[in-house]
Amino acid sequence: MAACRGHLFGVFPIHNSQYVFSGTLEFTEHNKIALVTGASRGIGRATAKLLAAEGAAVAVNYFQSESAARAVVDEITQAGGRALAVRADARDEAQVRAMVADVEQSLGPVDLLVANASIGFPVKPFTQFAWGEFEAKLTGELKSIFFSCQAVLPGMIERKSGSIIAISSTLSRHSSPGFIAHSTAKSGLDAFVRSLAEEVGPFGVRVNVVAPGLTLTDATAWLPEEQKAMIGEMAPLRRVALPEDIAGVVLAVASDHSRFVTKLLHPGLRRIADAVKMPLGSGCNWFQSFKSR
Repeated sequence: MAACRGHLFGVFPIHNSQYVFSGTLEFTEHNKIALVTGASRGIGRATAKLLAAEGAAVAVNYFQSESAARAVVDEITQAGGRALAVRADARDEAQVRAMVADVEQSLGPVDLLVANASIGFPVKPFTQFAWGEFEAKLTGELKSIFFSCQAVLPGMIERKSGSIIAISSTLSRHSSPGFIAHSTAKSGLDAFVRSLAEEVGPFGVRVNVVAPGLTLTDATAWLPEEQKAMIGEMAPLRRVALPEDIAGVVLAVASDHSRFVTKLLHPGLRRIADAVKMPLGSGCNWFQSFKSR
């Protein structure tokens, strides 16, 4: 049985890339089936690998980045784990239902859904937004969580067991100029999770949010180094997060040790908005790369 040790509420020290934890609590995901959307890179990739290292069979969802997703699967299988690459646009109901059916046929019923798929959006002043741009982010974000949850929940409710973890953002509560589309969409995601947790809790299904602050992924690589350093200095550990750090939090929330935890919002750096001041009108398209995941 694969296992690791760590602190339930706190930061998980990671050494190299082998997910060696120090602490007192044992987390086990042995024999569980996990579906991670947007798992070809970044937080999704790190989460898929960590869950697999803990003994879960992992479905690695991607949209367009097939080679990256298959590379994640190869890493997992070469380490002795079980994984499957599954293509679906998380915003498309038919594709999501087909994806879940494929996962259930190949791996088994989904015990854990990590809703990590992200939707691209432009960073610019509100007065420069067209409704179509704003709508695409808002509805895309909510469609991805809506369709994914609807596809896995019937089985979870029938088994009276399951966990759903949505990846949000600290910008849902502490926004910054230019991020109005992202902040609004993630606020909607947070509200969705709170409501759903109340509804499905009596059936033994837990629904939680992990809301990271700035995390060093390819989607944030364009930020100036001095800005990353400034944000890191505002964090208690005096650094910004790595994808593996967020994966550790996901593991803690998913663990059976957290079986009484639901409707949780686990925030990252609260004051990230004070540090992220974008040059509005620069034409930046934040998370543009996620459109090809």
